[in-house]
Amino acid sequence: MSAFHDLNLRALDGQELPLAPFKGQVVLVVNVASKCGLTPQYAGLEKLHQQYRAQGFTVLGLPCNQFAEQEPDSEEAIREFCSLNYGVTFPLGSKIDVNGHERHPLYRLLAGEGAEFPGDITWNFEKFLVGQDGRVLARFSPRTVPEDPALIQAIEKALS
Repeated sequence: MSAFHDLNLRALDGQELPLAPFKGQVVLVVNVASKCGLTPQYAGLEKLHQQYRAQGFTVLGLPCNQFAEQEPDSEEAIREFCSLNYGVTFPLGSKIDVNGHERHPLYRLLAGEGAEFPGDITWNFEKFLVGQDGRVLARFSPRTVPEDPALIQAIEKALS
């Protein structure tokens, strides 16, 4: 397995969220927040998840409170917000740090020293496209909306 698939996270409901079951799938990893101007991207992320999941694609949302404290709520409140407001069905992890000395190991892999696309996460809703083999294929800025043709093209290419 790849280093990506070796990692274990915790889901919003407190259950373990190992990445091993995503082996052979294309995953769009996104740091998310509920009180951000970009929060409406949840709708587009859910649409992508629904549109491509039968082909082996999933979105993985990871709440983060490091940017202007735009994810201050409890994990239960985050889950409820995402479900009620955006009908989110894709997996959501527990809150993590994506930058700094407490950076989660997943984000050390995605954006840390030696990563394919290194550098600090700039804001909520930054996106990493991870291939079936666990290799990071692309990085998209927070302002890249889920409907962006370049993102869709990258997903479709990774699935083919």
